[in-house]
Amino acid sequence: MLPDSVYILEYLYLVLRNNLEVWLLLFPMLLIIELPLYLLVITGILRWAFNQSSPTPSYFPNISVIITCYGEGDAIQITIDTLVEQIYPGHIEILAVVDGASLNQDTYLAAMRSKQHHRKIKNRQVTVIPKWQRGGRVSTLNAGLAMAKGQLVINVDGDTSFDNDMAYNMVRVFSSPHTLACGGALRVRNHTKNLLTRMQSLEYMLSMQAGKTGMANWGVLNNISGAFGAFRTPLLKQVGGWDTHTAEDLDLTMRLKQYKVRYPSYRLEFSPHAVGHTDVPDTLKGLIMQRLRWDGDLLFLFLRKHREGLTPSLLGWGNFIFTLAYGIIQNVLLPIIVAGYTIYIVTAYPLAFVLALFMLLYGVYFLFSLLFFVVYYSLVSERKSDWKAAMWLPIYPIYQFLMRLLTAFAMINEVVRRSHEESSMAPWWVLKRGKKF
Repeated sequence: MLPDSVYILEYLYLVLRNNLEVWLLLFPMLLIIELPLYLLVITGILRWAFNQSSPTPSYFPNISVIITCYGEGDAIQITIDTLVEQIYPGHIEILAVVDGASLNQDTYLAAMRSKQHHRKIKNRQVTVIPKWQRGGRVSTLNAGLAMAKGQLVINVDGDTSFDNDMAYNMVRVFSSPHTLACGGALRVRNHTKNLLTRMQSLEYMLSMQAGKTGMANWGVLNNISGAFGAFRTPLLKQVGGWDTHTAEDLDLTMRLKQYKVRYPSYRLEFSPHAVGHTDVPDTLKGLIMQRLRWDGDLLFLFLRKHREGLTPSLLGWGNFIFTLAYGIIQNVLLPIIVAGYTIYIVTAYPLAFVLALFMLLYGVYFLFSLLFFVVYYSLVSERKSDWKAAMWLPIYPIYQFLMRLLTAFAMINEVVRRSHEESSMAPWWVLKRGKKF
């Protein structure tokens, strides 16, 4: 006798063959939205690997690293240590900006101890900037930008540590005069904690490190991370630095794209081998709260704050089409469609058909994930140990589906409650006093 799974798949084939409605609902989402993105990213990675000849820097500009510090305590010393220990031969100015220093004494005193400890290191200068009243991430970053003396500015989070060749690899990208800004790769430091952190580690590898490598090589980088990005200081000041509200990284990326349309030779780049390490949420509640903020911010930025700026004349046709397809349709509308489609299928079709359909979708997305991982490990990854993450790939499509449902809820939450104003990235009075959109 044939296994039950074969009977289920045979049943699925018969139903799909005679049910045009399911085909029209299911496969256009896969073929029109998902498949082109996979092809774009994979071909971008292949293009990056083929042209992997970034020049050795002939000069080493001064770098200012702005660390946004809030509540890290003694852990801020690890971040400062990894920046001081960079093998970069040029001067690095480390600006530890402590937000709410009057109440955040532990972090402030830890940063001061690091300053004292590293005071005699050649070409390294640690400066602690206390912001006695808390103002949030944006005011912290702009305070550091006002003090920065380097030709390049790198913004980092206070809970992030770095490989000791990070600055060198970042400057290699800026050896091209056409580089306007560059994102750095983030890895999950606590990936062995539990299943949630392992899934997020895979997500950072595939969606962020590999995905941004591919997108950047076609000139459609979606975002320069607020936790780790580098900019030419004069140009960053020229576009106004960071702006209030939340998702300040996506907001700045949008303005940089609008800026470079007037100067077509500029590019937004991504350096997959300039690596930082961060801890991700290790509880379900922490992960849900993080994604509600991240995903809600997408809707706010695209459809409220930058609604009038989403035009080909301001973004250029390439970035406009990409933002429309993969910023709005895929990340804002598609999760809601997927959630509604899931409810419809579960309630309108027999259980056997629903299970068979989910098995088919699981198989498709598992194959995509496996192909993506092979390309990532072969061409992008800088660590041989990454192959160990492959054993968790069978669970990854399920995690992706659940995150998409969470994104759908985040979109509704933002529309109904303006949840971006409830962010922990700034005090409530800072967000409330910002311009309404």
